[in-house]
Amino acid sequence: MRLVIVSGRSGSGKSTALDVLEDNDFYCIDNLPAMLLPELAERTLLATELVYPQIAVSIDARNAPNQLERFPELLAGLRERHIICDVLYLDADDETLLKRFSETRRRHPLTNDSRSLAEAIRDEKVLLSPIIDLADLTVDTSHLNLYQLRDTIKLRLLDKPEPGTAFLIESFGFKRGVPVDADVVFDIRCLPNPYWKPELRAYCGLDQPIIDYLGEQADVAEMYSDIYTYLAKWLPRFAASNRAYVTVAIGCTGGQHRSVYMAQRIGEALGKELSNVQIRHRDVVRTDEKNDA
Repeated sequence: MRLVIVSGRSGSGKSTALDVLEDNDFYCIDNLPAMLLPELAERTLLATELVYPQIAVSIDARNAPNQLERFPELLAGLRERHIICDVLYLDADDETLLKRFSETRRRHPLTNDSRSLAEAIRDEKVLLSPIIDLADLTVDTSHLNLYQLRDTIKLRLLDKPEPGTAFLIESFGFKRGVPVDADVVFDIRCLPNPYWKPELRAYCGLDQPIIDYLGEQADVAEMYSDIYTYLAKWLPRFAASNRAYVTVAIGCTGGQHRSVYMAQRIGEALGKELSNVQIRHRDVVRTDEKNDA
């Protein structure tokens, strides 16, 4: 049995996460009381002797506070029964959450006559702290649109080919902020920037003209060697400590050229040495997204 527990602050994308999981053959339950987790697991195991069940549940601040406080012991009990559990926590910065509620005109579940929206958003994080501390995977949705969030969930949760640590090598641009879920961050803004070559500016780090240009730079080769050597040595140590997910973020200024080239090259090289290596380019705009803009 595989159980995915989806949590996060209101407006962070939990409904989207459940939709993605449901589209991929998970039986999904929204707003499950945390105390019912053991019973749900028990009944599911008894009812599906021959079929490998996949269940996804949303547990959030709509639960009673005393139930959320007991989440750590409930999760430990499930894992003692050798149930594969992934705790996915979604979040966004306060400003983004305020904007989303203002745009949709939805009511926050914690607001009332004496608690403003800003206060509810702040208090919700405190209520969910027992889950935050135990999250296997945290995703910051502040800068993700609907399609990017769907792709992220598919990549991290559904494309994990086998049990063990899933390593994500992610490119990003510092001008949009460092990924909050990054475990290791490399800053490669000191490398030659193709952006300042007018004939290269329109390409990204996956395109051959950028690959050729950066491949000829001595500093790029030296940086690649240092990063790869470090990760090849230390990522297996992360896996040995029973980490379910490890994110390595490689950043340049805009997240289009240098970081994309380096993350792709590093990820492909590590994929030959380690299992469960995934590659993502956070700030590269897809062709279909450009057309939608």
